[in-house]
Amino acid sequence: MKDLASLIEGFGRFKKSHFESDLFRRLSEKGQKPKVLVLGCCDSRVDPAIILDCDPGDLFVIRNVANLVPPFERAGHYHGTSAALEFGICNLGIEHIIVLGHAQCGGISALMEGSESCEGDSFVKSWMALAQPARKRVLEKHPGASGAELSKACEKEAILSSMENLMTFPWVKSKVESGKLFLHGWYFDIESGELLASTKGRFEPLSGEDCS
Repeated sequence: MKDLASLIEGFGRFKKSHFESDLFRRLSEKGQKPKVLVLGCCDSRVDPAIILDCDPGDLFVIRNVANLVPPFERAGHYHGTSAALEFGICNLGIEHIIVLGHAQCGGISALMEGSESCEGDSFVKSWMALAQPARKRVLEKHPGASGAELSKACEKEAILSSMENLMTFPWVKSKVESGKLFLHGWYFDIESGELLASTKGRFEPLSGEDCS
């Protein structure tokens, strides 16, 4: 576990070994032009850039509790994730969106157990309500399953729900239908180290051939 002093020391090492590189010079002069947007979880163990071995500038990353995508709406709710999606698609010209879920997700576990973090008006509880359809489907599909099995199934089902919600955004839907944008559902199993991809609702180990 790192404290603030170690973080500051780490920045010093970063500045000496990386910041003065040609990469950061190019990024500062030409701006960011990522082609891939990753919507991941806030979980401290699941950093998309580390998992996918990417350099600064490679990914446009959105992180929230349980890597959820809200549906398109203009009532002022859940606008942070929606605004980031809009910027990535409409301003940066993103070509791929990856919804990156993972095993041992605390948000999904709380949803399945009904144990969101705060009593009363909880931001987490309100946010996780977005995954209630996934929870309902999992309970219907897996009667009698253990709590751990239900959570793992819901982690994957929530990815599929988020991909459905992506298609409610008009500028996502139009680009997908015109072949300018591609949606992917990926699942990182932190226990086995496997990366799985959704194909017709089933999650299978991912290989380079799957990305062609």
